[in-house]
Amino acid sequence: MRSNPAFWGIRAIVPVVFLGGLFFYFLHTSGSIEGAVAIGLGPTLLGLGILCLLFCIPLFYGIIRIILTRPRNPDGRGSDPDDDENTFDADAMIARYLARQAEEAAASPPPPTPRGPAPKPSSFGRKRR
Repeated sequence: MRSNPAFWGIRAIVPVVFLGGLFFYFLHTSGSIEGAVAIGLGPTLLGLGILCLLFCIPLFYGIIRIILTRPRNPDGRGSDPDDDENTFDADAMIARYLARQAEEAAASPPPPTPRGPAPKPSSFGRKRR
C-alpha cells in the first residue's frame, strides 16, 4: 500500500530524528565519547550512528531530487488543454491496436475441436441413480 507522496519528507526525517535523539541522549548520559566507552555504551552509539547515516540516504536522495527536478514548462505554468501542441493521435493508436490484434489472430492456430461426445462430468456430493 502506497501512501500520499506529499509526506515523503516526514517519512524520511522521522527515523533520522528519532535515532539522532537516542544517540545524543546516550552521549549526554555518559558525558563524552570516552565516558560512553567506559560504561559500555560505545557499541550502542556506533550502531545508532550507522543506522542514522543509513536512514539519511532517502532524505538526501529526496532533497537532491527536488533540487534537480525542472518544471515541465519553462514559464512554470501548467499545460493549457487548448494548445495545439498536443501530438496524441487516437485514430492512429486504435489502428495500431487493431493491426496487432489481427496479426496475433493470424499467427495463433485455431483451437482444437472436440471429437465425439463430451465426457460426463463426475458429480460432487450425493450420487444419483
